[in-house]
Amino acid sequence: MPLPFTPSQPLTLGVELELQIVDRRTLNLTRGGSDLLAALGKREHRGEIKPEITESMIEIATDIASNTGDLTRDLASIHAVLLPAARALNLGLSGGGAHPFQKWSERRITNAPRYRRVSELYGYLAKQFTVFGQHVHVGCPDGDAAVRLAQALGRYAPHLIALSASSPFLQGSDTAFDSARLNAVNAFPLSGTMPPVPSWKEFESYFETMQSYGIVESMKDFYWDIRPKPEFGTVEVRVCDTPLTPSWAVALAGYVQALAAWLLEEARPFDALGLARVYAYNRFQACRFGLHATLIDPETRSAVDLQADLLATLERLAPYAEKLGSNVELARLAEAARERRNDSARIRDQHERSGALADVMRWQCEQWSADVNLLAHT
Repeated sequence: MPLPFTPSQPLTLGVELELQIVDRRTLNLTRGGSDLLAALGKREHRGEIKPEITESMIEIATDIASNTGDLTRDLASIHAVLLPAARALNLGLSGGGAHPFQKWSERRITNAPRYRRVSELYGYLAKQFTVFGQHVHVGCPDGDAAVRLAQALGRYAPHLIALSASSPFLQGSDTAFDSARLNAVNAFPLSGTMPPVPSWKEFESYFETMQSYGIVESMKDFYWDIRPKPEFGTVEVRVCDTPLTPSWAVALAGYVQALAAWLLEEARPFDALGLARVYAYNRFQACRFGLHATLIDPETRSAVDLQADLLATLERLAPYAEKLGSNVELARLAEAARERRNDSARIRDQHERSGALADVMRWQCEQWSADVNLLAHT
């Protein structure tokens, strides 16, 4: 079956964020998804609020945006209706890529056909998938551009992993990873990266072959880090942990948009096969060490410091950020890179101060609800 690509306005943005739903008394995850969505009723807001695979999570999504200012407006609108509804149910909402002490066996699969099918196919992995990520969509003019962009962005996936990392604790223990969330994604057989195909026609052929095997039904069955979304006309970047604050999610989306502007405009050749060879190693380094990671540059075949590579890239993107109106957001990312300080570092610092993971979760809920940079736009 053909897989048509629906063109969209290049460089438009959309953000999806998976949020933790916690009991404000115990600070553990709780089965509040359906109750929270029901409590919202028909309250008007921008964007969308949806169920996720388990009842302990929800997903919020912006409308199609032209710039980071539009994203901030949408997230502020969602924030304004979601938080009061959660408080009325004695629920807390939090960012972070993973809850630090929840037990996957206690999770309940959301009662929806797709989620039931995922649970039947993947067994316990479906409940272990109670981890929380940020997805960024960026518009593409055609399928060939989407294939090229999806592959080229893979070179910069470690930057996004390191900047967004917010899942250092699992099952009550420090994992020694900055982003432990992506290890849960790795367990799925269709995770990783898309094949290094040269065109949309070749990608369609690959998809049709996988469909003929009975391995996939739709693009949703691919859990790739970066994938085309032909029905939206976008490339979807899926490597980021959900940040502790909505405004940091906006900054990360600004980086994706600026990267896409540069990569689509220059369309310079890159070694897709070389990138595929080093991708898993670079991804591991970013997950494990965050902003202290060491990467392999597939072009020079030499080791590079992630921090230095990121700062050089941000400098290269400055003209694009200026044109797109995201220079303030990219400056925030550069400051974090210079300090080698991401959300995982902040979570560990908070744990060292409080000594209790429940207190860390209380603090995380406060970070989400009292995001100064977001509230300034309400």
